[in-house]
Amino acid sequence: MITNKKLIECVPNFSEGRDKGKIEKIMDSFRGKNGVKLLDYSADESHNRLVVTIVGEMEPVKTAVIEAMGTAASIIDMTKHTGEHPRMGATDVIPFIPVRNVSMTEVIEFSKEVAKEAAERYNIPIFLYEKSAASPERENLATVRKGQFEGMPEKLQQPEWKPDFGPDKVHPTAGVTAIGARMPLVAFNVNLSTNNKEIAAQIAKNIRHLNGGLRFCKAIAIDLSDKGIAQVSMNMTDYTKTALYRAYELIKIEARRFGAHPIGSEIVGTIPMEALIDTAVYYLGVENFTIDQVLETRMME
Repeated sequence: MITNKKLIECVPNFSEGRDKGKIEKIMDSFRGKNGVKLLDYSADESHNRLVVTIVGEMEPVKTAVIEAMGTAASIIDMTKHTGEHPRMGATDVIPFIPVRNVSMTEVIEFSKEVAKEAAERYNIPIFLYEKSAASPERENLATVRKGQFEGMPEKLQQPEWKPDFGPDKVHPTAGVTAIGARMPLVAFNVNLSTNNKEIAAQIAKNIRHLNGGLRFCKAIAIDLSDKGIAQVSMNMTDYTKTALYRAYELIKIEARRFGAHPIGSEIVGTIPMEALIDTAVYYLGVENFTIDQVLETRMME
């Protein structure tokens, strides 16, 4: 039965992927809360990052997220944090995504409410990004996060990088947070048959939009030293316009130049069903297939 309630998705990222005790404390903010459903969480030791996916009504989601930010700020010390993934805060980024019966405009305003309340409560500087950004320069998370935690004290003193909410100086241990509204993205990583991070970095450079690659693809190189391999880690910001299979096939082409090839891939967090169907249709060569032929889609009508 389809609900008429306004539902949003939230995918907060926290800078802790190794200490299970700390991870559980953060996760307690999302468990057993009325109006909030925990869909998924993934902790990665190499990235040293926790990615959580929840869906729910707006006010309960706000309460859970702000509680989790407080927990993260109290137990994560960014001066001691190391990891492969870029980061600037204990709660690094909080995106909100419209799911059902809610417009992007409403989600943008909601993201500002959350940012304001969290900044006031925890004295953490907060940037608005993506659709919530006050200027084009702040839309891209990579641009906002450039310099990472260590570079933020100097960055925040620049007039053009005054935080949207909170103090104009970095929280000494919790750092800086980005909050905003965006469309669904897919965190899609491809593992390579090499442990050479420089090869992964060259491939990432060639496929990302910033360097003339795929339009809705952001990519960086990750050293998965525990597995003895390198990885191309991507955010596919609009899977309806740049399909996952295109990114995977382009990585295969670029890797071939270095005598390498993909040996596997992973999805971090949840993924829209349409993104997987699109990829399955491509590799299976299915003709005239639509999402309406998926059993679960028909059941939800």
